[in-house]
Amino acid sequence: MTKKHYNTIFFRILFILTGISCCVFLIQNNLIYSAFFCSLITIFLIAEIYFYIKNIFLFYDRTIKAILNNDFTADFSKHSSFENYKTLFKLYDNLKEKQNEQVSKDLIYRSILNNIETGVLILEKGQDDWNIFLMNNYFSEHFLVPKVSKWSYLKNQLPSLCAIVEERNFEEIKTSIQIRIEKQDLQTFILQASNTKAYDKEYYIILLDSIQKVIEKKEKEAWINLMKVISHELMNSITPIRSLTQNLNEMMQQESLSKEDVEDIRDSVSAIIHRSDHLKEFVESYRKLAMLPSPNKEKTSLETLLEDALKIMNPLFKQQNITVNNIISFNRWLSVDKNQMEQVLINLLTNSMYAVEGKAEKRIEISSEVKNKRIYITISDSGNGIDVAIEDKIFLPFFTTRKDGAGIGLTLSKNIIEAHGGYLNYVSEDDKTHFTICLME
Repeated sequence: MTKKHYNTIFFRILFILTGISCCVFLIQNNLIYSAFFCSLITIFLIAEIYFYIKNIFLFYDRTIKAILNNDFTADFSKHSSFENYKTLFKLYDNLKEKQNEQVSKDLIYRSILNNIETGVLILEKGQDDWNIFLMNNYFSEHFLVPKVSKWSYLKNQLPSLCAIVEERNFEEIKTSIQIRIEKQDLQTFILQASNTKAYDKEYYIILLDSIQKVIEKKEKEAWINLMKVISHELMNSITPIRSLTQNLNEMMQQESLSKEDVEDIRDSVSAIIHRSDHLKEFVESYRKLAMLPSPNKEKTSLETLLEDALKIMNPLFKQQNITVNNIISFNRWLSVDKNQMEQVLINLLTNSMYAVEGKAEKRIEISSEVKNKRIYITISDSGNGIDVAIEDKIFLPFFTTRKDGAGIGLTLSKNIIEAHGGYLNYVSEDDKTHFTICLME
């Protein structure tokens, strides 16, 4: 209650005490009728203060209940003349403003989540089970799941997803998952899940992306980058050729040519031939990538494969004082195209050779391991590693950091490995680079 409330109640109690004193005085003086009349007035004052206090508490109680129930529909502007409730009205209006602001933010966030093409499911930890805090439209529509409120209900709709999450005990997950939607074929998705806490509440966020959409996005980015590189190479050759031919054309318009003109013509023709050769080499490199033949697989020994590649590279390694340490202690038979795989190893060893250039300690290490019926061949070097700024470009066709490089070695190697049903990966750590070839045994 406010100060004005206390003042009002104080004066009412004062009047009641005064009335009681008057009643006592009148009774002592045998003024019975006057005492009776005074008693009626005192009783009226007591009843009035009772209802006054009751109304105050009822008003506060209704307002506080409305706040607790997030009911901010009331409008107190018509009660603005009630000075006694000014502080309460201010509190209510402040909370109402914050509530409206929060509702607006929630609507915006939900609108954003409902318009992205990623399945979003947010769970909130309850006492006994997880409750579904939010399921966006894409998740509901793509997986044909109604917007249920309980995790237990969702398990009946998407058992394959829920089983994986429960197996991991609602911990952080990043993996691929196959989900069958009704009677359709299995579809592969990238599943990412993580825990978070806010205001003593625990949330579990699940994101599902279609692998097909991820691949399409990567392919689009790759094509854009490829076209940039091709355009750059073509313009680097076409622009000087066009400029030189224009100069030659102007010279040929002259009635006679001086000795200096003839020398300029020779230089221009020589430059045109040089740029044309470069353009031809570029096109040939592109053909190598675009017309890579299917691998002619045959049983090949891992040991033989490495020995043949090292025989070709050893003269260069000795010339540059590079130590090559082959720590593979076992042999395996691989079903591969020997020539193509040899080319991959030569490309990776050549990359490592240039990576250790200028280093005091020039060392290349070749290792291997077998896991889950797959063989992993790793080539590591003591070079400077790959700069973070170009990590996403190293497999891009024609991208190179060397002046004399063609920029197709890693791209060609990656394509060959993928044609064999494997993959080529790299890890850069502690200023070192590890390229790993993964193949099925």
